[in-house]
Formats: sequence, C-alpha cells, structure tokens
Amino acid sequence: MASQQPYNLSCSVRAALSVIGGKWKGVILFHLLSGTKRFNELHRMVPGVTQRMLTLQLRELEADNILHREVYAEVPPRVEYSLTEFGRTLEPILMDLKHWGDGYKELLVNMREEQSA
Repeated sequence: MASQQPYNLSCSVRAALSVIGGKWKGVILFHLLSGTKRFNELHRMVPGVTQRMLTLQLRELEADNILHREVYAEVPPRVEYSLTEFGRTLEPILMDLKHWGDGYKELLVNMREEQSA
C-alpha cells in the first residue's frame, strides 16, 4: 500500500485546484493574462467580490508564486499585480476553461429556448 502524502501532493489535480480553485481565483487570473492591473481595477473587473476577499485571494496567489505584487513608494502608494513567469504557464489552461465556459453558456441558452418553446 502506498504511503499517504499530504493532501496537496497526493493528487496533481488536487494540488492544482488548491492553488487556482475557488470562486474568484480563476477570474482574477484570467484578467491578469492581459497584463498588469492595480487593485481597484481588478475589483471593478470582478463584480461581486468584496475588497477583503479580493485581498485574501491575491495574497494566496502571491504566496503560491502565481502572481507578483509590486508596491511603488508614492503618495498615495500604488500597488500593481501581474502574473509571474510560473503564473503565465496557466494561460492555456485558463483559455481552455474560457472556451469550455463559452460552449456551456451556449448549451444553457439552447436548453432554455427549447424549454420555453
């Protein structure tokens, strides 16, 4: 019988989802694919996320080496977020999720149209 590994190492899918899973991280990462963003810009791009939750998600992604946080010594301070080189490796995965989501949304629309017909 194989030895038990910590949960995040026992399954590669579980390890990946522990980093990018959840309600907000995928959306945040998708928006960062297009380039560096400031906190308020991300907050506007992710409707429904609270400032506290966005801060928490950004900190977790930074701790996991997925994004880089740059603080500029200005008044008021400016903070920018960008994907790390390692974070950029998520681009094809996020784009595949986007395409899958586009197809799923289309399926739902078609199902609703058929039900109302």
